[in-house]
Amino acid sequence: MKKQAVVINVKDNVATLVDDFTSGTEIHYFLGDQEQSVILLQDIPLGHKVALREIKKGEEVIKYGESLGGATADIKVGQHVHVHNMESLRGRGDK
Repeated sequence: MKKQAVVINVKDNVATLVDDFTSGTEIHYFLGDQEQSVILLQDIPLGHKVALREIKKGEEVIKYGESLGGATADIKVGQHVHVHNMESLRGRGDK
């Protein structure tokens, strides 16, 4: 299997795509030693994130085992995760 997405830590709830993919594409990745897959709900460009699990509004978006920020809306499995539905909580003086 050609690697289509990168997941570093089993805690991650997002994967980073290694190419541009269109909606409806089944993306394969490894979570630990097990091959997993997710069907994209939207077109997602190279380097952007896809949700591997449902992420509720206010929950943390986890990549590399670390929190990148919080979801600003409910995010479905297979949905694009980016600035339109999450915000960084790092380095902010207001939160």
